[in-house]
Formats: sequence, C-alpha cells, structure tokens
Amino acid sequence: MSSKTLCITADLYEYMLSVSLREPDVLRELRAETAHDEKANMQISPEQGQFMGLLVKLLGAERTLDIGVYTGYSSLCIGLALPQGGRVVACDVNREWTDIARRYWRKAGVEEKIELRLAPARQTLEHLLERGPQTFDFAFIDADKINYDTYYEYCLQLIRPGGLIAIDNVLWDGAVADSAINDAETVAIRALNRKIHAEPR
Repeated sequence: MSSKTLCITADLYEYMLSVSLREPDVLRELRAETAHDEKANMQISPEQGQFMGLLVKLLGAERTLDIGVYTGYSSLCIGLALPQGGRVVACDVNREWTDIARRYWRKAGVEEKIELRLAPARQTLEHLLERGPQTFDFAFIDADKINYDTYYEYCLQLIRPGGLIAIDNVLWDGAVADSAINDAETVAIRALNRKIHAEPR
C-alpha cells in the first residue's frame, strides 16, 4: 500500500477527467469564455466544481456562500447542485466579471437561486451574521488571500454544525511548501493552514 498520494502526471490528469468529469455545456461554455481573460487562472477547475457540487448534494445543503465569484463558475456549480428553493449568496466586488456570471446563471436557469452581493465580502458577511449565526450549510472561500483568515472566522460563525467550509488555493501551486517564498499571500495561506490544522472548533 502506498504511503502517500499518487503524483498526478499530465497524462494521468487527462485520463482522470476522461472517466470522471461530466461537465454540463453551460459550464463548459463559461470556462471557454473565461479562458480569454487575463485573470483566467483564478477560475476553479471543472473537477473542483463537480466535486463541490457533489459535496453540496451530500450535505443536503440549501443555504450556501460563495466568497469570491469571478465569472461565476463556482456559483453556477453550487446553484446547479442545489434543490429548488436553495440559495447561494455570492460575494464579489467586480461588476465586469459578475456581469459575465449573471449571463451564465440566467442561461443555466439558476439565476433565481443566486443572490449577488457586490460589496466587500467582509461587509456582506458581517451583515449576514447580524441576521443570526449558523444559518448556512456550506461555504466556499476563494477571494483575496490576505483576508482568508477573516472570511474563515466569519464562516465558522455562519455555518451550522455539520456544515462544511471549502477553501481554494490552500497549497498555492506549491508555494506554501517553499520556505524561500514569503510574499503576503503565501504567508497568509500558510498561517491559515496551520490554524485550521490546530483548530479545536
């Protein structure tokens, strides 16, 4: 038995997608349009989106948070996985990107499930917490890395017992394991990883 996770080669990655990924056309089209944007690397991968949708379904989630929308792929994955009446509160500050997101949410028929909050995420999360703690089932954090810890702390209060917080970029393309890399974003992610590892809550 192997003592560590198998390294993923390019060929193995393509094979994995070929036998596991079932990406709806609307998600594929959104990825294709986003690929032309200079910030396209901010979009989650299709297998991440599919896995997140599975988590939402397994949780039986109805109230969800998407912190960091970009062009809407993650929100769309969540929206497609939610039952009728389910809700995504989607937090972002960029209207240009979220205009693309809205177009695809509408095309997929899930626009009524997604409530876009165009404001700093911290402000939105504070307002949500004022309405009461433990009111959400699932949260996905994928916004500015410097504030990851802040978003995590809010989510700990907003997510119900038995709910789930998913966080993107925790390995930061391997930078977290390189002691020579100490930019503010990498340092922030390392600190959060250590905190979560020791988290008693």
